[in-house]
Amino acid sequence: MPPSASSPRTTSRPVALFGVLTVLVVVAATAFGGGAAPLQLGDPGPFVRWSLPTLRAVHDGAAAVTIGALVLAAFIVPETTRTTRRRTLAHLAGGAAIVWFLAGIGGLLTNFASLAGIRLTDPGYLTQLAAFIWELDATRTATISSIIVAVVALSAPLAESKAALGWLSAASLFALLPLALSGHSAASLDHMGGVNALAFHLLTATVWVGGLIALVVIRPSLGSHLQVTVRRYSVVAGWCFVLLVGSGLLAAWINMGALSGLASRYGVLLILKTIAAVILGVAGWWHRQRAITALGDMTKGATPFTRLALGEVAVMAAAFGLGAAVGRTPTPPTAEERPETSIVYDLSGYLDPGPPDSLSWITAWQIDWLWVTVAAIAIFVYVRWVLRLRTRGDHWPLLRTISWVIGWLVFVYFTSGGPGVYGRVLFSWHMVEHMGVAMIAPLLMVPGAPITLALRALPARKDKTLGPREFILTVVHSTYLRVLANPAVAAALFFFSLAIFYYSPLFELAMRTHTGHVLMMLHFVMSGYLFTWVLIGVDPGPKRWSPIALLVVLFVTISFHAFFGVLITQSTELLAANYFGRLDLSWMTDPLADQRTGGAIAWGVGEVPTIILAIAVTWQWMKSDDKEKARTDRRADRDGDAELAAYNAHLASLARRDSE
Repeated sequence: MPPSASSPRTTSRPVALFGVLTVLVVVAATAFGGGAAPLQLGDPGPFVRWSLPTLRAVHDGAAAVTIGALVLAAFIVPETTRTTRRRTLAHLAGGAAIVWFLAGIGGLLTNFASLAGIRLTDPGYLTQLAAFIWELDATRTATISSIIVAVVALSAPLAESKAALGWLSAASLFALLPLALSGHSAASLDHMGGVNALAFHLLTATVWVGGLIALVVIRPSLGSHLQVTVRRYSVVAGWCFVLLVGSGLLAAWINMGALSGLASRYGVLLILKTIAAVILGVAGWWHRQRAITALGDMTKGATPFTRLALGEVAVMAAAFGLGAAVGRTPTPPTAEERPETSIVYDLSGYLDPGPPDSLSWITAWQIDWLWVTVAAIAIFVYVRWVLRLRTRGDHWPLLRTISWVIGWLVFVYFTSGGPGVYGRVLFSWHMVEHMGVAMIAPLLMVPGAPITLALRALPARKDKTLGPREFILTVVHSTYLRVLANPAVAAALFFFSLAIFYYSPLFELAMRTHTGHVLMMLHFVMSGYLFTWVLIGVDPGPKRWSPIALLVVLFVTISFHAFFGVLITQSTELLAANYFGRLDLSWMTDPLADQRTGGAIAWGVGEVPTIILAIAVTWQWMKSDDKEKARTDRRADRDGDAELAAYNAHLASLARRDSE
């Protein structure tokens, strides 16, 4: 019986191959690395010891299939017959999400038994689990992740639209992020760098691996669309490969501390993972150079591609199994562990940088790999789009490119340079970092007009898929942006969220936790960019207010901002007292005085960007008047100034009527 239009042909071989090989490799690698060896104190038993790496491998594999199927359905696979392919991929994602959820719950239960040093059959196990499930980082993050996965598992089979599948893709990726807060990287000396590296590693691995598995599953139904689908996937896979290798090398270095650590069992497993990554990189290169072109030759068919893809799936399964085993393998003695007694490190995640001097603005650096990576991608993609325009003979202003690049370099300085280093322990430096990220960097980024550049450089898709250009257009014309881009709303987000943040427990949470700190910086740059964009942005979007109204919004907002700074300079109570008051820095004896200095910085630093913004709004106002005058003059030249003649005739008729 031939397949119906509503039930496209699929194959389950990739999923079965991936699952079986992943489990086999993780068992063998765990045995080699000693990840299931009995513990001298508080041994939870062999079942828990062996279940932990096995469940983690199943968990990661199911997460990859879920995310890969959702990303493929929402952004890559063409859909020409209603939603049949998207529906098939959504069902695949829903089934994989159920396995992901069950493996996550199993991992939570066994991980708690390992942390507590008790067996699952211990009479007090459930009582202790209920008491500490939200207190321990590992069990709390696993609980949050499992809740999100449960929502995805229930929603995916019901989702049909590209927007719904896109939102589920984002939710699935978000469910992985809490898991980066546990493991070897979280316990290393460079805690923040390790967490960032692991987060990039998890996200890119799942998109890459899961995307290929889902692609091979749906391949029989793609027909003539196989080539374009593989080409689009290969672009995503290329980005994932670069980020995966980079984050993997960073995480490996953080967890080993020295090259001599490669001689350990932990190092051997990492070498095997590296070999698998190299093989996959070569296979990806072959796809781009040969396989994609061969798919256009109907005489050869898709058999060579399928064989190569199944081989990649096998290697990916080995890599996932090795990754789960590495997570349970003891790190080598060369690894730099976090200090046992350091209040500064326990509170901030960083060592005491020592008292700043006059050169610390230049010499103090602590690379924040998350924001450096984001900035590097933003600059690379922007420059690539500019070169694409120039290749086809289109012009793009050089000053816009320079402004965009400098804006991101400024952002990197404020997050990784002196303000970023000392902003973690001193309120005054933190306020410098805040002003730089929220006011100075956006002032340089916005004139770069990245949305306009993207819409000119990105190709349009005509096969009902949500590509990058279509996604940007959807956001630009969405109701959400229409509300957020209202100058009054943008100003409120810029100022009132600032006041609420600093005078609520959120500030202390942001300073003490990695997740809170990342969200804080994200809010600073996004709210600052939005506020600057509604004032001087040239990108397409909702209808702009008049320059007079924009100037009023600007000066009212900055007046409130100055008032906020004055309020802090006169404060008598320490903000985030359980953080700044407990750091116990030997060279900082008066945190309240430092806080007042921070208030003066907030008051004073905001003046210069305000003046620049006011000048920019006025300049755009003058330019718009000049353009309107020139347009009027051109129209008068074309029609002999018919508008003026009609107006004079109207005045003459009124005069005749009055004289009668």
